[in-house]
Amino acid sequence: MIRYGILGFGHHAVRRLMPGFAGAAEARIAGLWRRDAAKARENAREYSIPHVFDTPEALCASTEIDAVFVASPDALHLDHVLLAARHGKHVLCEKPLAMNAGEVEKMLAATSHARVKFGVAQNMRYNRSLARIREWIAAGSIGRPVMAQSQFAYSAEGSPRTWIYDPTLALGGPIGDVAIHCLDALRYVLGSDDSTHVTAVNTLAHKDAASGAVESHAVVALDFASGAMGSVTVTTRAAYRTLVEITCEDGVILCESGFTVDFPVDVVLRRGSDILALETVSNADAYSRMLDGFSGWVEGRDEYLAPGLDGLHNQCVLDAAYVSWRHGARVNLA
Repeated sequence: MIRYGILGFGHHAVRRLMPGFAGAAEARIAGLWRRDAAKARENAREYSIPHVFDTPEALCASTEIDAVFVASPDALHLDHVLLAARHGKHVLCEKPLAMNAGEVEKMLAATSHARVKFGVAQNMRYNRSLARIREWIAAGSIGRPVMAQSQFAYSAEGSPRTWIYDPTLALGGPIGDVAIHCLDALRYVLGSDDSTHVTAVNTLAHKDAASGAVESHAVVALDFASGAMGSVTVTTRAAYRTLVEITCEDGVILCESGFTVDFPVDVVLRRGSDILALETVSNADAYSRMLDGFSGWVEGRDEYLAPGLDGLHNQCVLDAAYVSWRHGARVNLA
């Protein structure tokens, strides 16, 4: 049983992480820190969390903690990952990993030097919907993927995450917040080798009065090393919707609401008008499976599906997406 301390116990921790810990077999929440000390004590009472720490340093130094879950705002991730590594704690860090790829490289160097495990909390790699899509693509029953599309829409109006429009704390708007999920999902379902690397990025995005300095909606076009092309569409100005669609040479795989953990979803394999397969799956245990997956990696039994080194490539793609938007040009990745 791996004992976790959460740095940054906010809305995401309440809504997703606590149910995840409740369903996990090999992970339990042992402590927390958040910027608002009064709310931290209230959270600890409500969820029976044994330890509340006054500072991130105290949490990372505690002998009651085996692994640190970094769920603080984006701009704090670097300091919190480096702090955890300095105290010899394994680190599971929320996405986006950092404010830029240079910060991720510092995280990788620090965790490697400390010989601790470093993973990205890409919980959707543990979604059963994405696992089924990945299996069907690997089987090659409808040929090679040629187009890959993913969408994530939600309304940010009234969001309790008050920092998401603050460019000093957030990497950006929905590109940094949820396009990272779309990008990672497409890379995951397309395979597990270098062919899923993105070689070029082109972005269109807009800001509005509410989003201020960050984008409110965006379209990100992707070239994959395999020759497939991808598109990611994201917005914080629409009702919740997620979509994953992979067009192959001889058919298509479609999953409406493919990212949700709130209700079962249909994964459909089609060739023309014929439905070759339709499976209804639930992603409800994805967070628990992610926590157990990381815990198993810490204990030396299994590989974790989203290691930090793979997260570096995703961060490079995010960096390129923002450069493309700001300069109005295609960005090629090495």
